[in-house]
Amino acid sequence: MPVFAIANPKGGVGKSTLATNLAGALAHQGHAVMLGDLDRQQSSRQWLALRPAQLPAIRGWEVREGSSVVRPPKGTTHAVIDTPAGLHGKRLDALMQLADHVLIPLQPSLFDIQATHAFLNELLGHPRRGKVRIALVGMRVKDHTRAREHLQQYLAALPAPCVATLRDTQNYVHLAAHGLTLWDVAPGRVAQDLVQWAPLLDWAAKG
Repeated sequence: MPVFAIANPKGGVGKSTLATNLAGALAHQGHAVMLGDLDRQQSSRQWLALRPAQLPAIRGWEVREGSSVVRPPKGTTHAVIDTPAGLHGKRLDALMQLADHVLIPLQPSLFDIQATHAFLNELLGHPRRGKVRIALVGMRVKDHTRAREHLQQYLAALPAPCVATLRDTQNYVHLAAHGLTLWDVAPGRVAQDLVQWAPLLDWAAKG
């Protein structure tokens, strides 16, 4: 069972947006998807509670209070984990033992780039590095801005691929408020966003 961890030590970079939409995409592909939420804010878990029952199912992952021990439901084929900010030490080690893929979301800001750089170096130096696929995803990126240019220059110099650059749009905000993903609405409404997700899903499928 492939396990995708969405991780970044900095808060507010779009981890829950990335986690919920990845889970939604996998569910629409026909997979039995589990969504785990290890973040204290429980954003993904709250989103899951809003999800309409008639949509492709995404099951929750049982998390024991006071620990990061999780138990996937029987029959799960794919798992997505939304992780907390400040992930390091033993908690990072536990995640690396569990995950097959780590997606690192970051925004085009100096502070996000600095935090992500240090975190990526930590991942690349981890003993399980050779068994975990690592990639980055640009979040809330505005076209034709200097910040986007700086982000692209930074990503090009990293030893891990950037598999998608997602634009700054209210689509994610509006959909999340109803427990929805890009794949739960008419394609024409989110056509540009679906195009941006295509390379990320190709990367996920090759794992």
